[in-house]
Amino acid sequence: MSRESTCREERAVYGRERSGWERLDPASVSGRGLRVALCFALLGERLSNYYEYGQWLTEAQGASLCAEWLARSRRSLPLAERRQLSTVSDELARQIAASLSREAGLQTAHELREALDPSHHSEIGQIFMVECERRLEELPGFASLGR
Repeated sequence: MSRESTCREERAVYGRERSGWERLDPASVSGRGLRVALCFALLGERLSNYYEYGQWLTEAQGASLCAEWLARSRRSLPLAERRQLSTVSDELARQIAASLSREAGLQTAHELREALDPSHHSEIGQIFMVECERRLEELPGFASLGR
């Protein structure tokens, strides 16, 4: 599977409507794709929270958000995995924030949130989706999940 099709699959996991995050088609997404999508969604959420409120989500808050999103699709992951996803997204979000002006950061956060909609094409979203996947691949056991 190409990285581009993997990105489409992962974006299809969660869409965002006025009411918040919503399941689209979790049954068609692999365990690997689900984890990348969660990391990406957390990245967007962290950046939005930072630029809108000036505060970073904690590891526990990120793990809780993962549990909430997963529950909507009747899925779950162990707390340790959700914490790992939270940590990876936090490290990437802080690196991004350190390299952008406030205005550029707000635009990036908005673009990442919009990129969760599978009908929205976003080069920035695709770049960060691939970066989330690359960082997760460095974690023990992630490679064994297959594509």
